[in-house]
Amino acid sequence: MLAVIKTGGKQYVVSPGQKLKIEKLEAEVGKEVIFDQVLLTVKEGATSAKASASQVVIGAPLVEGVKVVGKVLNQGKADKVIALRYKAKKRVSVKKGHRQQFTEVEITKVA
Repeated sequence: MLAVIKTGGKQYVVSPGQKLKIEKLEAEVGKEVIFDQVLLTVKEGATSAKASASQVVIGAPLVEGVKVVGKVLNQGKADKVIALRYKAKKRVSVKKGHRQQFTEVEITKVA
């Protein structure tokens, strides 16, 4: 089963067994996380070209009664991104770095 979930202001296409890095969640490593903002579901065996209306459920805006369950694998920081600002002929340069925090989640089931 395939689903589109919304978390952290972004949308992700997920399926059971998939690992993904999402915006930081306040959850401990090893705990389960429930994503209840499901925008779309596709049942097993449906392909994008030949999916019938009974196999694809589109929410308006959310699909009712569907939850995606995941397990927190890791809390971490992404690679550093450098932001450099420079003004010519003024002797002004500002260098900033940023490391975005993330949560690595493995999707266990779509129910």
